[in-house]
Order: sequence, then C-alpha cells, then structure tokens
Amino acid sequence: MKPIDIENAQQMLESFINKEVYVHVETTNGAYASHFNEKAYNVGVFVRNAKVTFSQAKIVRDGNVYRAGLKMPMGWIYAEGLTDWEIYEYDKLLLAGHDREGRLMVAMQISETPFDY
Repeated sequence: MKPIDIENAQQMLESFINKEVYVHVETTNGAYASHFNEKAYNVGVFVRNAKVTFSQAKIVRDGNVYRAGLKMPMGWIYAEGLTDWEIYEYDKLLLAGHDREGRLMVAMQISETPFDY
C-alpha cells in the first residue's frame, strides 16, 4: 500500500458513483488495546459485501489522516483515520488506516463485484 494520493483516490471513488457496488468496512483496535491496558475495551466493526448505491463520494484530509464518505439516499457510510490506499485486481479500491506500528485500524473497500469470504 502507498500513502493516500487524494486526487487519484477521489477520482477512483467517483468512478463508483451511481453504480451498484459492494462495500467492506472494518474498524478494530482488536487485541491491541487489552495487550497494553487491561482496562481498555476492544472495539470493532465488520461489514462485508453490503450492496449499496451512492450519489456522492468524498475524501478529505484531516491533519495526517483522511476521511472518506459515501452518500446514499438514506444516509452515509464513512471511514476516518485512513492513511494508505491501493487499487487491486484492476478495479477494487482499498483505503486503510494503520497505526504507528503498522497495525490495521480501519479499512474501506469498494468493488463492483463481491469480495471473497
């Protein structure tokens, strides 16, 4: 993965506008939190192959990280804390956020075809 290139990432996000796509969104601090602080809570979200259509997509910078949002008819999907991105398998977008040690903290993937299980 490479650091986010906001112009190219925005262009890729816009390529999915008004198409039926599959979205994967994941956040986690996983076991990281309790390894360093036994009183910390482990939190996470995992949504895979949610079929959506969105009319607007935007990625913005917030300090050293980015936030990406997808506007649907009845609400939004967004991920923040993003740091890296890549296009893989020619047409799938992966946006991810890693902590200082390189551990995954947040991910958003978008594709016109379902993701593998």
